[in-house]
Amino acid sequence: MVRREKTNYIIQSVSHALDVLEQFTGEPDELGVTELSKRLKLHKNNVFRLLATLEARGYIEQNKATENYRLGIRCLRLGQRFVTQTGLLRQARPVMVQVAKVANETTLITVLREGKAIALDAVEAEQPIRVVARVGEPLPLHCTAVGKVHLAFGDDDLRTALPETLQKFTERTVVDRQAITQQLRKVAESGYAIDSGEHIDDVRSVAVPIRDYTRTLVGSLALSGPAYRLSQDRLDKEIVPLMLKAGSELSTRLGFDVGP
Repeated sequence: MVRREKTNYIIQSVSHALDVLEQFTGEPDELGVTELSKRLKLHKNNVFRLLATLEARGYIEQNKATENYRLGIRCLRLGQRFVTQTGLLRQARPVMVQVAKVANETTLITVLREGKAIALDAVEAEQPIRVVARVGEPLPLHCTAVGKVHLAFGDDDLRTALPETLQKFTERTVVDRQAITQQLRKVAESGYAIDSGEHIDDVRSVAVPIRDYTRTLVGSLALSGPAYRLSQDRLDKEIVPLMLKAGSELSTRLGFDVGP
């Protein structure tokens, strides 16, 4: 089978829409249909249809006073997400390395994507028996420590969007919605979440929220290991204090301010 170049798959209309957006990266801040038509060498009707589509999606907005166009709020949100994500990984790495070194257990960082917690990066423990975090693998929210953090500290819409029927992964998986709500209240009060074999048998995890300068939840920092090494006593005396401190440090690195 002959492998085709990626350029052969380019959709022209999408490319033109991106061309429109890129015209607003310099001066002036606002442009009209006529100016865009000249710059892009496209017919005015085509430019207007592209602008209408981008405006409907929030990437372009029209100044009603001048009838010119400028970038919309969705562009800002995408930019903020990019900055947050790249900043999160860069700032999280040294914290994760330190936690993994102190506890000698696997650490990972997750973000929320399409109703799942996705591991962006992980540092594995130097143990013959250890938890292997699969970067990029979606994790359920209702039965993982990282998922509970996203549910407890994230938007209310996330909790209401949980499926009516929740999957049971192990005998310890909680699928009763009222019981899950009670768990999440405790997570919000304590500042951390625990998964005691609810997703994978004989594996325990502790997770804490990560916030940025907007005080918004941007991810979850977690530590995972075999249940026999993460006893309740060790969790209480060592792991939970370690994770709370690490979560606070990482949030501070991202500009989070605990003040009023």
